[in-house]
Amino acid sequence: MNVVSGKIKPSKIVIVGGGLAGLISSLLLNRAGYEVTLIEKKRYPFHRVCGEYISNEVRPFLKSLGIDVDSLCPSQISKLAISSVSGRSFNCELDLGGFGISRFTLDNYLYEKASRQGVNFILGQKANQLSFRDNCFESTLDDATKLSSDFVIAAHGKRSNLDKSRAFFYRRSPYIGVKYHIKTDFQPDTVQLDNFLYGYCGTVKIENDRYCLCYLSRKENLKRYGNIEEMERTVLWQNPILRDRFKNSEFIFSKPEVINEISFEQKTLIEDHVLFCGDSAGMISPLCGNGMAMAVHSAKLLCEAIIQYGTANRELVEKTYITQWNDFFAQRLLAGRLTQKLFGSKLTSELALLSLLNIKPLSNFIIKKTHGTPF
Repeated sequence: MNVVSGKIKPSKIVIVGGGLAGLISSLLLNRAGYEVTLIEKKRYPFHRVCGEYISNEVRPFLKSLGIDVDSLCPSQISKLAISSVSGRSFNCELDLGGFGISRFTLDNYLYEKASRQGVNFILGQKANQLSFRDNCFESTLDDATKLSSDFVIAAHGKRSNLDKSRAFFYRRSPYIGVKYHIKTDFQPDTVQLDNFLYGYCGTVKIENDRYCLCYLSRKENLKRYGNIEEMERTVLWQNPILRDRFKNSEFIFSKPEVINEISFEQKTLIEDHVLFCGDSAGMISPLCGNGMAMAVHSAKLLCEAIIQYGTANRELVEKTYITQWNDFFAQRLLAGRLTQKLFGSKLTSELALLSLLNIKPLSNFIIKKTHGTPF
């Protein structure tokens, strides 16, 4: 808090990006007495490229915030299925389990809750420039509006022009993400990961008898076949499970949600005192199905550091956040990158599936290394 003319004035915080990390941060900091402004380039509700499965590790924390996930009618997920490019399958139980919920529904729920709580939202605009001087930030928007604040949290997701100061931005990523919502005949308690050449596809039930079908592919697949539909027929359909799912499902979107340049490289957590959170701080491979939980947890860790030390101890905020992030996520991100290398080709996906089928503890080991515990 700042003291002005003998009165306590709430410290100002600007959050760039209204996904899970940004919305959870806004709720936590607003409750702690900060004056919070969240900038989001789109308007709620809207779709995001996301696998839309979230581990149950988040449930205790969400409950502590008064977030009633079950009121949104999510699916309850307790099983995992994986197939190789040839369609060879492996199945196991998920000890902790999770739930399926669309970002269209969940993000809008959190946005409405934060709005009622008093968070100020600026929608339909981007923060094009952030500058730090004299222990204060200035954020410049599309319409040239300038916002001053004590902290800036960059929760803009996988990639943004705000990343231009970060090294990974200039190393081209080979990945694209594609998402559909479908109606299909599929096990409602299972999250399934189906491999194809240079990629994999996740399917999980969400709310309202719909399923999320989201896949990660290398751009060379798209470049070779010219468009998404032809790539799907030629590459994804080599896996007979995916071929049947595409042929026997009702696709609800008129066109898919698509995102380019998805990077799983290590990223800096702080640049010129800007605090990066959620996917903008680091992404786990979607194959591990834990990105949504990590976004929520990273927001909790960052906000706790801000609330504990405040503007008078910026250095301690930053050091504490880096330490906490590395303690909770560094090994999980590494395990995710290594796990991703086991899949994506005919040979490696077959070997990985045979290993899972023949070495019973292996699946539990991978799940444990890439997932957290309830918090």
